[in-house]
Amino acid sequence: MRQLDFAKGRITGIILQAALPMLVAQFLNLLYNIVDRIYIARIPEIGTTALGGVGLCFPVIVILTAFANLFGSGGAPLFAIARGKGDRKEAEDVMNTSFFLLVTGGILLTVFGLLIARPLLFAFGASKDSIVYALPYLRIYLVGTVFSMTATGLNPFLNAQGYVQAGMLTVMIGAVVNIVLDPVFIFVFHFGVSGAALATILSQTLSAWFVVRSLHSKREMRLRLFSFREARAHVSTMREITGLGLAAFTMQLTNSLVSICCNNVLSRTGGDLYVSVMTIVSSVRQMVETPMYALTDGSSPVISFNYGARRPERVKQALLCMFVLCMGYGLIMWLFILHAPGLLLSLFTSDPDLTKDAIPAMELYFAAFVFMVFQYTGQTMLKSLNKKKLAIFFSLLRKAFIVVPLTFLLPYAFGMGTDGVFLAEPVSNVIGGSACFITMLATILPELNRMAKENAARKEETSYENPSRI
Repeated sequence: MRQLDFAKGRITGIILQAALPMLVAQFLNLLYNIVDRIYIARIPEIGTTALGGVGLCFPVIVILTAFANLFGSGGAPLFAIARGKGDRKEAEDVMNTSFFLLVTGGILLTVFGLLIARPLLFAFGASKDSIVYALPYLRIYLVGTVFSMTATGLNPFLNAQGYVQAGMLTVMIGAVVNIVLDPVFIFVFHFGVSGAALATILSQTLSAWFVVRSLHSKREMRLRLFSFREARAHVSTMREITGLGLAAFTMQLTNSLVSICCNNVLSRTGGDLYVSVMTIVSSVRQMVETPMYALTDGSSPVISFNYGARRPERVKQALLCMFVLCMGYGLIMWLFILHAPGLLLSLFTSDPDLTKDAIPAMELYFAAFVFMVFQYTGQTMLKSLNKKKLAIFFSLLRKAFIVVPLTFLLPYAFGMGTDGVFLAEPVSNVIGGSACFITMLATILPELNRMAKENAARKEETSYENPSRI
């Protein structure tokens, strides 16, 4: 399968070649949960209540995905930097250590999750009506945790080697199977929400099989699972992976924390109906953010590789290209959401009462959506260049330090009710996104300029020592 060369060619072309397959993959990945919600919302008589129940499971699913990214997104930039340096052994060790962490972490999370599933859902805001749908869905989903984490966590290593089409196929296989099995299990076999969960874990198992097979068969670096004895020899690599992965982990964990807080406040101020509204608004957000995920994920291995290879000008070009593409998309989508929210909502519900409450909620929630561009591009640069502390801080700032307090303060202290929950998001976008981007520029650009000067000095020194090369 075709492999991209991050060291050669126009940066814009490389990023687009990497981002387009990732865009397809991201949309297909989004379908895992989106398709479940679309079908569940249309189950006769119980659709709206069942949708709210399944929505309560999303924070748990986000937590599981956060652990997958802790080991996958934490390892992939280190892997790409090592490739840029030309250190094949270091790159292979990083990939195999990540694989070990994904499998062992998945097993532990499955056992722990099944033990606490019921009390956890009640803690997240489940009612006696919604728990009937939330608990079966979550228990079945947890059984597939190892496969879900493996597919999600290893896919970045295909992309980091330039095998973006293989990365796209990893997701495509699972998504197509999920789309086909969902209506069969839900409506034909009458499994209801349990059928949606079963279709999801079967599809994730196929995705995991494909990504493991693809990485194991690659000649450049081959994937294999460490034994516990071998793993002990790579403790320092584990620390590096988890240290960098904490940025992505923290971002998704705080997303889960926000979902928990929002569901709790909304269930008290607006009832189960508003939990369903938040489920739909979150679904729309996932959908419209997907191209930005693809553009930043497509840029990340290019940035990391050229940083490891000490090519600062290509790193700067990648940053500029990523920002311009994301900003162009962000502006278009921002205007579309504010002027035609009902069109997007119609994908997820045909309930007129739900739509009536969801439209104003969505207009508030996306009021400052364009500022997410600053958060995405700033965070991607910090992560790609292994700036752990800053990446972790800005992951915490927007959600944990701004959204969570406002989710409680605006509805209760300022008497804004359900509107306050949805307004917390745009406030955090403006403050957190701007701070992240400005700090990234102030930190990264001086370092890249120093690297360029050092390269020029070395070139001049080499030319002086070897005048015949001039």
